[in-house]
Amino acid sequence: MENEIKKKAQGILQSGELYQYILETSVYPREPEPLKELRAAAANHPLAFMGTAPDAGQMMAMLLKLINAKKTIEIGVFTGYSLLLTALTIPDDGKITAVDVNRESYEIGLPFIKKAGVEHKIDFCHSEALTVLDKLLEDHANEGSFDFAFVDADKISYLKYHERLMKLLKAGGIIVYDNTLWGGTVAMAEETV
Repeated sequence: MENEIKKKAQGILQSGELYQYILETSVYPREPEPLKELRAAAANHPLAFMGTAPDAGQMMAMLLKLINAKKTIEIGVFTGYSLLLTALTIPDDGKITAVDVNRESYEIGLPFIKKAGVEHKIDFCHSEALTVLDKLLEDHANEGSFDFAFVDADKISYLKYHERLMKLLKAGGIIVYDNTLWGGTVAMAEETV
């Protein structure tokens, strides 16, 4: 866990101590128990660094609440931290289309999703994201029907995802892309990146 904090601190904050303070005083006390349990269970996964950080998750929850999101889509699920967070945040009759090529990683989080009683909100699609997005767009009723999208998958396809998601999201909907501030490069001069 300490190593994870040091890696994340190399981003915009540039201070492991400041990041630790933020986590301990603002993030961890507000993190729902099912998310804490899932985060702990996924901590030893060889690719644990790919999981959604709890501070980023809390920002996502705030955005979901601000727009009263009910129908969402998640491209890239990994162990399901952001998926569980979304399922806990949206109303009981809300729906999430969750897409990932790796069902094994998703199944790490599935017991926590079931324990939290939110599995009924999730439609997990074991597939390439572009295939699912194109299939959704075949039904014109899906256009402009999603409130929120979270994208945390192969970065090379972000533009293709964006083009399709813009058709699926309603006016006023929000798309959140993971890693847009990764390493603080967004704040650096373009010639140094």
